[in-house]
Amino acid sequence: MYDFVVVGAGPPGSRFARRAAEAGYDVVAFEKGEIGTPLACSGHVSTDIWEYVPADARANLRQNEVFGARFHVGGPGSRPHHFYKTDPVSNVIDRVELDRTLARCARDAGAEVREGHTVTGIDEREDCVAVEVRGAGGGTEIVEARMVAGCDGPTSRVRREVGIDEPRELLHGVLAFDPDPDDGNYVDVHLTAPRFFAWRIPRGAAGVEYGLAAPPGGDVKARFNRLTGGYEAATERFCSGAIPIGPPEEVTTDRVFLIGDAAAQTKPFTGGGILYGMRAADVAAATIDPADPGTLADYEAGWRGELAREIRLGKAVRACYSLPEPIQRVGLRALSGEIGVHMDEPSSFFSREHLGTLFS
Repeated sequence: MYDFVVVGAGPPGSRFARRAAEAGYDVVAFEKGEIGTPLACSGHVSTDIWEYVPADARANLRQNEVFGARFHVGGPGSRPHHFYKTDPVSNVIDRVELDRTLARCARDAGAEVREGHTVTGIDEREDCVAVEVRGAGGGTEIVEARMVAGCDGPTSRVRREVGIDEPRELLHGVLAFDPDPDDGNYVDVHLTAPRFFAWRIPRGAAGVEYGLAAPPGGDVKARFNRLTGGYEAATERFCSGAIPIGPPEEVTTDRVFLIGDAAAQTKPFTGGGILYGMRAADVAAATIDPADPGTLADYEAGWRGELAREIRLGKAVRACYSLPEPIQRVGLRALSGEIGVHMDEPSSFFSREHLGTLFS
């Protein structure tokens, strides 16, 4: 019997598998396909990402450095409002290679990571969880573990199997890439999508990423086409996926717990969840004892203590996307310039660093 079965080997699953294995637990992680594919997530992350990968992986992962953003109330060609820092605000990374790097770290720590294995059933029992797994060859097996970590993304099978509530909202996100190199240092953010936004991210030699997220509806693709058309972009590698916003009241049952997008541990104002998911994974590894189901309450309290304030403030930031355009323009003009904020932490807007730049 394993201590933990981890369902999903994206960043939260691989991070938890690594940390749990480092703590001496017997861990197996199942990924239904090839790790890192299909791509359905942006590779624009804060510089905190380097705390989670080996130092020698940085050169291979980093594609570009970003020093600021141009915010537009209109589409391409509209007047931008500039926000910037003198040091990098964020990095653009190879998103597929990130997943593979984190999975290697989990394996190196002693976790078993199996690709091409799909979890098809979860049966919580008094003393363990029985996990039904279908292998790449079509055969099935029952794997028992003391606990199961559901790290299987926004439409989590684990979440549905054990009856945990759905995220409060699922946005529809689309991505595509223009292969022409662009080593610019600013991302472009367009407040044109209903209740969210569209973006353009320079990825250095890897080209340019275009994306848009909005509530599901028939016009998401049309809005995305207007964005890329406005930039005269020759896009390819179109991707689409769900973005969960708003964690449920509980992300645990008797022997199952969710991490990452499965738990909607994402930033309401950007939809990003890589860093929040891995921070929650570290909390899980530090608090959960697979032999003591009572410690799942410690995980619930711990990850919310780590992230709930930022999620709450992020929700307030997102509300500004729906303000009337004249108010958006006035606010952007008033706040533009040098900033001292951290892209993962809305609370940093009130930091001494940011307030100092704002009023200097």
